[in-house]
Amino acid sequence: MKIKKIQLIAVMAFGCLIAAGCKSHYQMTSFTGGRYAIDSKYDVNQDRDAITIIAPYKRTVDSIMSPIIGHSDHLLTAYRPESELSNLVADILRNAVSEYTGKPADVGIMNMGGLRTSLPEGDITFGNIYEITPFENSLCIIKMSGKDLRSIFSDMAKVHGEGLSGAQLVISKEGELISANVSGRNLDDNKTYVIATIDYIAEGNDHLNTFRKFSDAEKIMPKGATVRQLFLNYVTATERQGKKVNSKIEGRIIVKE
Repeated sequence: MKIKKIQLIAVMAFGCLIAAGCKSHYQMTSFTGGRYAIDSKYDVNQDRDAITIIAPYKRTVDSIMSPIIGHSDHLLTAYRPESELSNLVADILRNAVSEYTGKPADVGIMNMGGLRTSLPEGDITFGNIYEITPFENSLCIIKMSGKDLRSIFSDMAKVHGEGLSGAQLVISKEGELISANVSGRNLDDNKTYVIATIDYIAEGNDHLNTFRKFSDAEKIMPKGATVRQLFLNYVTATERQGKKVNSKIEGRIIVKE
């Protein structure tokens, strides 16, 4: 993991609080930044007093996060235009709609930015799922016309792909939507489709701007249906069936050369 270390050098008038909105004639004079790897070298000279203080809290966290809840067939990662992990989570969102409407959504959409790390091969713990989905994002169900869905697919093409389920897109290297189908059929601008995504995307974030046209009244967000909980439910259900979590690249988003 890497973090960005930012050093700001600024001079402020004595007693002046920026948060209070006061004015100052002083300005920032310089700015420096860089990336620093956070790895095992920082464990060489550990602060024993700090370790003693956090030990009881670490034991509590480990007891929650360490239990094995399932197994993965192989390493699943997230990347554009299509990846195994993004396919899996988009499938989970689309299929989760069955519990609330009686059948899966027509299309599932998950942003790559919401998948913060990979799912390892082998043992899957609570901690793994929390690391992949650290945000409190909730399932969001929206009905929309094929015309609006086409616009969303165009938004996805511009960013060169997001997690997608139930549909196939052909896009250009320049980020233009060439064609789209849903469940193997050409997208019908006049048909109504049910879309499963997360509240963050439904607000029009991550450049999926078309979602902004939908009001809160048009969005259904089932209570307690966070993407993390849905992911956990899927892993534990798969384990009960004696199966391993698996996913593959299926040509859901094809980049035309």
